[in-house]
Amino acid sequence: QVQLVESGGGLVQAGGSLRLSCAASGRTISNYAMGWFRQAPGKEREFVAAITKSITWSGSSTYYADSVKGRFTISRDNAKNTVYLRMNNLKPEDTAIYYCAASPWDSGLEKAIQYIYWGQGTQVTVSS
Repeated sequence: QVQLVESGGGLVQAGGSLRLSCAASGRTISNYAMGWFRQAPGKEREFVAAITKSITWSGSSTYYADSVKGRFTISRDNAKNTVYLRMNNLKPEDTAIYYCAASPWDSGLEKAIQYIYWGQGTQVTVSS
């Protein structure tokens, strides 16, 4: 079993930055690809970013939704059993509950069904 706990959400002005953290317990996240999803009121849960579990000489592969590419950065620290989402130049449309998730596979990471463990989410609110 893997437990995931998100933190770092809050209220920020448009153009500001936040860093979300996802702390895992129970098992090492080195065995899992990790992803971030978000859900705004009245909308479906959508993919934000993912990072693979496989490590090569060039590091893990990362994937981003077009809406956040160039503004958000996902990273992982396996020694700390933590994954991060750095969010820069935040916009009001980024307002949502952000969820951390873990997947046993390194493919199809834009799909929520690939993830078997989920955190409870952390609220991010961006004011204009």
